[in-house]
Amino acid sequence: MSESYEYLFKFLVIGSAGTGKSSLLNNFIGNKFKEDRCHTIGVEFGSKIINIGGKSTKLQIWDTAGQERFRSVTRSYYRGAAGALLVYDVTSRDSFNALANWLRDARTLASPNIVILLVGNKKDLEESREVTFTEASQFAQDNELMFLETSAKTGENVE
Repeated sequence: MSESYEYLFKFLVIGSAGTGKSSLLNNFIGNKFKEDRCHTIGVEFGSKIINIGGKSTKLQIWDTAGQERFRSVTRSYYRGAAGALLVYDVTSRDSFNALANWLRDARTLASPNIVILLVGNKKDLEESREVTFTEASQFAQDNELMFLETSAKTGENVE
């Protein structure tokens, strides 16, 4: 039995491999966290119906592969996206340094009206942090992005 909805919005989850994109999606859709997930190949899908202003709205979420070898394939997925979660791992300087490339792709390949949210994942691993909240916040401000930190493991800021 499928639920009915009045609106449908497509969102992409983009960022480097190993940043926890699939874990964020799984937590958002079904509150499931797996410690040892395999890397996404191509794209995986999830959806959730939420209430926005009294309207039933379906969020269709496309979880894209973060590995460089899938980069050209995932470019076609930007078409029709209303928003994107640009995910980095707070314990990985490399994933943060790659954000400019991911952001350039999103702004080049998606609609000019795409809404992009910068997400610092793995907030629960504070002792291994390599990227400060302040510098990520500055990156978001410089690039006119919304920003939050989250933990797919604990569920903090996922809902």
